[in-house]
Amino acid sequence: MPDVFTIRRAQLQEIADLRYAILRAGLPRNAADFPGDDDQATRHYAAWSTSDPSVLLACLSFMPSVWKTADNGSEAAWQLRGMAVAEQSQRTGVGRALVQFAQADLFETSPIKRHWCNARKHAAGFYEKLGWRIVSDEFDIPTAGPHYIMSYTNQV
Repeated sequence: MPDVFTIRRAQLQEIADLRYAILRAGLPRNAADFPGDDDQATRHYAAWSTSDPSVLLACLSFMPSVWKTADNGSEAAWQLRGMAVAEQSQRTGVGRALVQFAQADLFETSPIKRHWCNARKHAAGFYEKLGWRIVSDEFDIPTAGPHYIMSYTNQV
């Protein structure tokens, strides 16, 4: 279990294998490819072991998106997708640190203050501890199981 890690922006090819192994194992390899992955504005982030920089511990992506507001309008948003933590690194704090790093980077470099995701039901508590809130009823994604839509807004 690594206790020290390095977090930085990443390239898609650096994180694709971990995303597949954790989120889409057993499905065709391209099931871990998301629309928007290659867009120039998409930001991929990852955490690597400091003691062995070849070991990828966690990854996630934020993609430009739109958030539907309560008054049937919309606002610019970032959608978190493909959050994956290697099995041996789960419950070590690396996932929390990665989300916090990525959000801080986005809030510092982008005027967009809304983040959202389709969170797996079993991961909702993880996001809630980071200040995200559930904003939908439970729904099912056939290849991934029960989910909630969750949202985070920077209150600066």
